[in-house]
Amino acid sequence: MGSKNKLKRFKENETFKNVFQPKREELTDENYKLKGKWKASFFKNENPLVLELGCGKGEYTVGLAKRYPNKNFIGIDIKGARFWRGAKTAIEDNLLNVAFIRTQIELIEYVFEDNEVDEIWITFPDPQIKYKRTKHRLTNLQFLERYKKILKPDGLMHLKTDSEFMHGYTLGLLHGLDCEVLYANHNVYKLEGSPEEVTQIQTFYENQYLEKDKAITYIRFKIN
Repeated sequence: MGSKNKLKRFKENETFKNVFQPKREELTDENYKLKGKWKASFFKNENPLVLELGCGKGEYTVGLAKRYPNKNFIGIDIKGARFWRGAKTAIEDNLLNVAFIRTQIELIEYVFEDNEVDEIWITFPDPQIKYKRTKHRLTNLQFLERYKKILKPDGLMHLKTDSEFMHGYTLGLLHGLDCEVLYANHNVYKLEGSPEEVTQIQTFYENQYLEKDKAITYIRFKIN
């Protein structure tokens, strides 16, 4: 994507009512106006709140929002030029249950109050295979602690990935922590019984993986 295109998207994001771009200090001062108030102040309802972390172009956030109109969805990514597409689609399709936040995922506990979130989706994250990159792996122990803080006690986690490494690493960590693994599948398009929300919503990159016959994995779990 050219720099002119990026600038155009950044400018357009600033006009979207469903896009929030808080500054880091605004969050870390712990005075963020929407923390604990997403349902009441933005969505204007008491429906369940669902996050997609590292949402990319926002295809999964928008796909889930269309599928579940009685839930609220927020896509989170640091790259606003990417989720511009999802935000624009949500506006064009008049989806009032969708928002996007431009921030780093490690700041998530400053954006949401304890027990504010019902579900979290992580879709096709960078597996960060190199050892020195493990601190950025979105299912490492530190991130799981952050998710646990903002999730309701019975909150659900979903991991959908094309990385066998990420799938195995996360399962091993969850078993070691004695977390409740509700469902695990190492090839959702080849094995029967896969949840429809996993197989019927696909991202741009997921389609590319499928064309190469790459297995897509999925885990649904609770952080005890």
